[in-house]
Amino acid sequence: MSKLLVDQSNEEVVTRVLTIDLDNFVEIAKALSTDLRVAIFKKLLERPMNVVEIAEMFNIPPSTAAVNIKKLEDANLIRTEMVPGTRGTQKICAAVFSRIIVETNAAEQAKHNDFIEISMPIGHFFDFQVSPTCGILSDSKIIGELDDPSSFLEPERTNAQLIWFRHGFVEYRFPNRLPHGAKVNNLELLTEICSEAPLHNPNWPSDITLWINGIEVGTWTCPGDFGGERGVLTPSWWSEANTQFGLLKTWRVTDQGSFIDGRPISDVTLDDLSIDQAPFITVRIGVKPDAVNDGGINLFGRKFGNYETDLVMRLGFVR
Repeated sequence: MSKLLVDQSNEEVVTRVLTIDLDNFVEIAKALSTDLRVAIFKKLLERPMNVVEIAEMFNIPPSTAAVNIKKLEDANLIRTEMVPGTRGTQKICAAVFSRIIVETNAAEQAKHNDFIEISMPIGHFFDFQVSPTCGILSDSKIIGELDDPSSFLEPERTNAQLIWFRHGFVEYRFPNRLPHGAKVNNLELLTEICSEAPLHNPNWPSDITLWINGIEVGTWTCPGDFGGERGVLTPSWWSEANTQFGLLKTWRVTDQGSFIDGRPISDVTLDDLSIDQAPFITVRIGVKPDAVNDGGINLFGRKFGNYETDLVMRLGFVR
């Protein structure tokens, strides 16, 4: 179980607390069992760094740095993501938690916590409003016509594995499976996304916004549209000159505010979303007409890109 606590005296100071029981402490202890990994973790608490920077800082080979980073990542102490660099892509590492608390009664508390996970295929949108450039692909062909918004009405859209548009949004309705009498304490949305440039362009920023139940949760600026090398899952018929993969992002709303990959993006809380007021939860993702960086969006399904995932919602709750 983890908690996100905001220091109210300074809006920019965010303490990310991991609270675990003794039974689950073993993996954390193994990850921090060497002086080198402890030192790397301390540096990542100060700022995100790439693997080469870490290797140079500690005077170790990049391969050694990568192995130790993987240990910290497996223990969920840090997050990593691939972003464009001066030569290809680079792995950026960032600390997730800045405080670890071991509680002897955490196991008993965990019995009263649960979560629901719902996977939504990207083609199952309930509403949309898009403008060119735009298009939809299945894992085997183009659906409808490129740059024609009416293609988003095609029945085959439910087979979509890649959706893109320059402005506008797609909106989904997730079933609200929260048990009667339960209180939601965490909402997460997992997405693989990137900007939308002609063909691809790693330096093409786009302000991508998320709304939940009609409330604007926040905006994340994607650095670019990634191609030039085939995505892990991208089918061979789709040219490498086109968009190939995105970045895996976790949007989270809690009682303390809204975050993306652990970083604050707004003061919107779960109370603002009125989760228990309807049998469904609406999720809208898109690029606003007045976005400063209007670089569009690519949204990936489980058979395109680098991650085998649809849109995934997780609802944490207590009974």
